[in-house]
Amino acid sequence: MSLLFSANMHRVTLIINEFLKKILMVRMATSKRIKTKYPGVYYREADRLGGAGIERVYYVLYKRGGKLIETKVGRQFMDGMTPSRAAVIRGELLEGKRETRKEVRETAKIEASRVIWTIQSLWGEYKRRNPDLKGIVTDQNRFDLYISAYAAMEPQEITATTVDNLRLSLAERGKKPGTIKNVLELLRRIISFGVKKGLIGPEQACTHFEMPKLNNERTEDLTAVQLSALMEAIGTTKHKKAANMMLLALYTGMRRGEMFNLKWEHVDWVRGFIYLVGKDDGLGAKSGQSERIPLNEMAQEVLTNIARTPSPYVFPGRNGLRMVDIRKQADALKKEAGLPEDFRPFHGLRHVYASMLASSGKVSMYELQRLMTHKSPVMTQRYAHLRDDALKKASEVAKDVMSSALIAQDL
Repeated sequence: MSLLFSANMHRVTLIINEFLKKILMVRMATSKRIKTKYPGVYYREADRLGGAGIERVYYVLYKRGGKLIETKVGRQFMDGMTPSRAAVIRGELLEGKRETRKEVRETAKIEASRVIWTIQSLWGEYKRRNPDLKGIVTDQNRFDLYISAYAAMEPQEITATTVDNLRLSLAERGKKPGTIKNVLELLRRIISFGVKKGLIGPEQACTHFEMPKLNNERTEDLTAVQLSALMEAIGTTKHKKAANMMLLALYTGMRRGEMFNLKWEHVDWVRGFIYLVGKDDGLGAKSGQSERIPLNEMAQEVLTNIARTPSPYVFPGRNGLRMVDIRKQADALKKEAGLPEDFRPFHGLRHVYASMLASSGKVSMYELQRLMTHKSPVMTQRYAHLRDDALKKASEVAKDVMSSALIAQDL
């Protein structure tokens, strides 16, 4: 009952305050206009703001474009306004050197809404609205290294020629087609974001970028000697987190991002599976759906030997949060093992895993697709030649067996 009474009293108080404001406005509007000794300067008396008593509110009258304009210039106590100051302001208004208070407010409002978007400010807004975006650290590195030279430019200044010059300059610096494509894609994504969010108009955006052609059939492999050197380096390195992640990539084919996302709750020790949770769960297997892969004995041993922390992540980042980058540690470990400079530690070991399975001849292309969590069988076909080689070897074994049987029969 008391709560209802308090609520009603609060509502009544608001109504009374609103009513008093209206009375004050009517009182000021109908109060007598008193002239001063200065032409066009007068005042009205009103209740003093911030104190007791009455104060003068000064106005000026002037003509602009044949139209008579009345505007308030200030209050006696609050603004320190005097008849002489009001007369000076009136003179400036007549000469067009000053805006009225209303014009000042309107100009400020227009200026506030008239933001000049540059590539830098669009990139900042993109990050602000997508704080948890996958790969944001890598994108920031690309921006700093290759796009920052264009940061001060407005989107309409990024023309097809600008993009071509960027693409050619990166190629001349020896950058690989994949790197060039990623840089141009990032620039296009920033501009498209501005259009999509209504920050810039479509007429300001050049989003038709000529991308370099890529050879997506590239597969990476390691020789027996290189693989042995890597295993030895993993056993002695101080970069244990990178070492465990590289082992898991080699034993399961997991992607780097999938290991960043992996939580202990996603490891099913009983059924023997690792669950790769899809985008709807805020984590993201690459296919965008929830996938699961077998937890084989070697992968199980890797996970068992990892010391648990309060973090839910198997490979936690700073402050126990999701890891966002481990490139430095992985590159250091790659160097310790003496692997080729262009070998990509996690992506490369994922390919090694797939190549070993395909070349064994014991795994079908469908099974390999499921193990690699490829969305399309086209991606898996890059390993088909390895399976073909294995089948040819198996065929040769059959030939030898049949030959031996025929020789034995003749005897």
